[in-house]
Amino acid sequence: MAGRILAGVALAAMAAGGLAQSAPTDSKAIEARFDQQVSSADQLAWLKEMASEPNHVGSPHDKANAEASLAKFRQWGWDARIETFHVLYPTPVSTTVEMVSPEKIVLGGQEPPIAGDDTSANTAHALPPYVAFQGDGDVTGDLVYVNYGMPGDYQDLARRGIDVKGKIVIARYGTGWRGLKPKLAQDHGAIGCIIYSDPADDGYGQSDVYPVGGARPAGGVQRGSVADMPLYPGDPLTPGVGATLNAKRLKREDAKTILKIPVLPMSYGDAQKLLARLGGPVAPEPWRGGLPVTYHMGGNNGVSVHLAVKSDWKLTPVYDVIATLKGARYPDQWVIRGNHHDGWVFGASDPLSGNVAMLSEAKALGELYRQGWRPARTIVYTSWDAEEPMLLGSTEWAEQHADELKKKAVIYINTDNNGRGTFYAQGSHPFQHLVNGAAADVTDPETGATVAARARASVLVGAFEGKEHPGEATLEAARNGGDLPLGALGSGSDYSAYLQHLGLPALNIGFGGEDESGGVYHSVYDSFHHMTTFDDPGLKYGAALSKVVGRLVLRLADADLPVQRYGDFADTVSTYLGEVKKLAADRRAQDEQRDRLLSDGAFRLASDPLKPVGAPAAEPMTPHIELAALENAVDTLKQSASAFDSALAARGAGLTRAQRDRLGAQLRDIDQLLLDDRGLPGRPWYKHLIYAPGRFTGYGAKTLPGVREAIEERRFDDANDYAARTAKVLRDYAARLDMARRTLEER
Repeated sequence: MAGRILAGVALAAMAAGGLAQSAPTDSKAIEARFDQQVSSADQLAWLKEMASEPNHVGSPHDKANAEASLAKFRQWGWDARIETFHVLYPTPVSTTVEMVSPEKIVLGGQEPPIAGDDTSANTAHALPPYVAFQGDGDVTGDLVYVNYGMPGDYQDLARRGIDVKGKIVIARYGTGWRGLKPKLAQDHGAIGCIIYSDPADDGYGQSDVYPVGGARPAGGVQRGSVADMPLYPGDPLTPGVGATLNAKRLKREDAKTILKIPVLPMSYGDAQKLLARLGGPVAPEPWRGGLPVTYHMGGNNGVSVHLAVKSDWKLTPVYDVIATLKGARYPDQWVIRGNHHDGWVFGASDPLSGNVAMLSEAKALGELYRQGWRPARTIVYTSWDAEEPMLLGSTEWAEQHADELKKKAVIYINTDNNGRGTFYAQGSHPFQHLVNGAAADVTDPETGATVAARARASVLVGAFEGKEHPGEATLEAARNGGDLPLGALGSGSDYSAYLQHLGLPALNIGFGGEDESGGVYHSVYDSFHHMTTFDDPGLKYGAALSKVVGRLVLRLADADLPVQRYGDFADTVSTYLGEVKKLAADRRAQDEQRDRLLSDGAFRLASDPLKPVGAPAAEPMTPHIELAALENAVDTLKQSASAFDSALAARGAGLTRAQRDRLGAQLRDIDQLLLDDRGLPGRPWYKHLIYAPGRFTGYGAKTLPGVREAIEERRFDDANDYAARTAKVLRDYAARLDMARRTLEER
């Protein structure tokens, strides 16, 4: 009850010229009035303008978009400002990639225009294809194909006697985060790295290519950042502090997130010219992409590449738009909502499809405010700059205002790119029921079902057809009409600093699965034409996104108590612990099997004598990890969460105002108890012991990361240490719930 009760009395209607529409007085009326102000036509007009010029960080149009958004917020009645930070942002002065033997072929360059896409020819002020935070250099070397460039791929190369030391590697996008590919190449001694988009992954292996369909054409190039984000996001020179002009900065050579080797992205049209000439062993089946060539691994085979990058390493201003509607009852409790506005080129899908949906919400909330409604809590809307290079704008704002945010922020709600398809949500699991409730009250624009019902149907059909493996909890919820579990948050968008560094609850929301934006991701073809043809014609799902997120904002702003149910969090952590226990057991069994095969000489006997593949390296046996304390802590958490949820259901309606306020104060910062000041091993910026981006997944989440990754990486002392540390934060969390329950039980 407490989680969705809205303030019962609105203020009198107010308008500049006298009385306007009367203010809505209950939650359903408020949300209905909100929906009336959400317009796909508005979003289309805003998107067309915002995506009309290149929007990379430091471009005139990126700043113009920030200033236009500021003007809109102010027009709609928000107290708005631009907050500026000065971040290291390298841009290319020159880029060179060419094959020098067995023949000379010049590669690279700007992507060609496509008929029907007007902005694809508007590249005079666009940066050439490149990746940010690579290491400048001028190198020539033999080429080695490393598949996706993940740790297991280097093990496969070693078993075939191929070493990348002193060579240039070419890796395809996918499986792991972009920045891990050159980082691992660098760690293995490579002198340069090329990353290309294979057509099997986002080109003609998936759909007709642009402009017939939405998939990546032969000339499309995926830009991006290759900074070592799993160490820390944000400005490489100011880790942990806001990048103001007078901030203390590291020397560039001391910034650990900047790579040391030159790196460039490449189209599959260019990559085919290299891979078709590559020799060496034939690549194993999982390494073979969609190009019409035989994939070889390369090595000392006569294919040599010249790779050179020179950048302008300068401080660049970035412009965060911050807009506020002050809360009437709890002005020092903030519901924060964000989306970024910078793009690698035009950025129509990523990020502007989400940004214009956010603007729709802001317009609707402003109209409610004009009519006399006042939120109980302060609402803060943010349009971030410089997300694409490495979450720069949002991270610097979080670091600059860390103390205030820890005292005042209730939650951070994020969106990024949006498209046609089913609803998805990731984030802090105490808010799972709230998210499902909002999704149940919005209609899917193409099927007429609720957003929640369509999401459940997608889970069931996907599992039946073998397309997805959602997990038993998700399947059971879909079958029974229950709440679909939230996904875990890793990184890759602006929620990271709020959740994983400051310990604030966070959500990431969107629609997708039926769009084709992956085919133009971070390319010049991520345009208004592509977005409105293949990703969300009419921006109908943009309006749906506004309505779902708008409900979350309204309900959180006006609720007596934002969190409705802690049992969802406890059950989720219990699931994560089961996964970690299975991981350890599976690793022990795998180690035993590997050692038996090594002892029996089975790998030597199984290898083709004409195409020899060596045995895997022997490794220490995975021991039994000390998980008893963590198991006991999870049991305690489940008991405390269940007792609190029951007490809230029984007594929440009868609480006095003083009890509600005391209860809110006890629970407001409970998620910060999940932080460990020491942080994760080797990356202390990430302090959350339940959710983190993986060291070798980047965007992908690792849950119970201190324990899970230590087992995966055979750091068994760390596994034992972080099992104990994670147990402690969960016990502290349970104790806080017990304190809050006692407040509920007071008479």
